[in-house]
Amino acid sequence: MTGAAVGAAQRKRGGRRSLVGDRAYRGGLGALVALFAALVVWFVVAVALKARPAFSTLGFSWIFQKTWDPSHGHFGLLPAILGTLETTAIAMVLAVPIGVGTAIALAYLLPNRLRPTFSTAVELLAAVPSVVYGLWGLIALAPIFRSTIEPFLTSVLGWTGLFHGPDIGTGLLLAGCILFVMVLPTMVAISRDVLAVVPVDLVEGAMALGATRWQTLRRVVVRESRVGLLGAFTLATGRALGETVAVALVIGNSPYVAHSLKSTAETIPALIVNQFGEATGTWLSALFGAALVLLAIGLLVNVGARLLVRTSARQGAATSTSVAVA
Repeated sequence: MTGAAVGAAQRKRGGRRSLVGDRAYRGGLGALVALFAALVVWFVVAVALKARPAFSTLGFSWIFQKTWDPSHGHFGLLPAILGTLETTAIAMVLAVPIGVGTAIALAYLLPNRLRPTFSTAVELLAAVPSVVYGLWGLIALAPIFRSTIEPFLTSVLGWTGLFHGPDIGTGLLLAGCILFVMVLPTMVAISRDVLAVVPVDLVEGAMALGATRWQTLRRVVVRESRVGLLGAFTLATGRALGETVAVALVIGNSPYVAHSLKSTAETIPALIVNQFGEATGTWLSALFGAALVLLAIGLLVNVGARLLVRTSARQGAATSTSVAVA
């Protein structure tokens, strides 16, 4: 057999081995994806089965009722749903501008020698246990909110109707601020990584055309990163929705609809963790139903974010096409 024939045979055997390896790799990845999908389905089905007695007994109307009083058979979930959405909204209203601004500073504005130090400081915030944040809020921040921050906000923004009522320190506002501190590292870390991969040619081209640094950051960098920034927003929102211990320590755990940001309230995770140990029968099933509602809220947030990402991507593609044609 000639050398050429031997080489061809070796290449053929190598190609077969490579093909078998590729198939095994794809098969392994497919099995992992199927396993994770099965675990998610199993988890949702298990929670739904535990919640089924509550829905069978109470129907679906209890989700939108206002009274949660297990001793009298009332399981209105609306106050906890509103508390969850309100604390998350407060956290994200603060986290989006501050998180994106911090990420821009870390990626483009700070000197290179300072970026690792500040990045590490932000990432360390993510390593702090949630119970520590809760205790910090309850012991250190609540007195400051009661004596200084809430009176100031009432005097300045009282006309909005958002800050009426007594200054008690704990409540929606403090819980939202604690959540803001907790989700900030997620928002900053993902946003920084997204902003850092914007092509240098785009940045240099904008500045070469006469754009200032701020115009370049706002109109080029942030615009090109909007899909990734939406992803950061989604992940941070998901964490805020599901946070339990820290919120339970500072929100006041009041089973009523809050009519002010200074009012005590309750979130779905706090409701579950506070009452799960003593719940039985329909009460316990209602708590599983509350968990199912929380899952649905998280799913809606993710679906909404995906729709926004697709819409933003299409708009970006349309803009790029029109520019290229022009």
